[in-house]
Amino acid sequence: MEQFDTLNSQLSFATDGSQYLTFSLGEEEYGVEILKVQEIKGYSTITPIPHTPPYIKGVMNLRGTIIPVVDLRGKLGMAETEYNQFTVIIVVTVGTKMMGLIVDAVSDVLSIPRSEVQATPDFGGQVDVRFVSGVAKAGEKLVVLLDIDKILVGDELAALDAVS
Repeated sequence: MEQFDTLNSQLSFATDGSQYLTFSLGEEEYGVEILKVQEIKGYSTITPIPHTPPYIKGVMNLRGTIIPVVDLRGKLGMAETEYNQFTVIIVVTVGTKMMGLIVDAVSDVLSIPRSEVQATPDFGGQVDVRFVSGVAKAGEKLVVLLDIDKILVGDELAALDAVS
């Protein structure tokens, strides 16, 4: 829990778009703009909602507000894994709505100058990468930077509205 407190306190100091909260999904590192992150919570009970896509795990109560929760592994087409003591829910703002993203573990808060963010490689028309805002180098690893506003598209956002 101390790690969450430290990261949550770092969230309040972000003032520009060059800071990213990084997290892992499997062996890969991903990042979201810190200004989109509201808080980081340990994994807690989620109430499932019938007839939703498999990656929408349900809803949770966040201090009186019901928010939808998405398993980011499922949304990105990755294999499911069991949740463990490192699994967290990152509460983010998408447009005007809040939602939770389940990730394997939170890594760090990184300051990445915009000049060091490289454009998303072109994989051709068969690969949907519109939700990737770029790729940055962090030490020896590459961090895939996600555009959280584009991770869910029209029909999915409507489904999330119906859920919450």
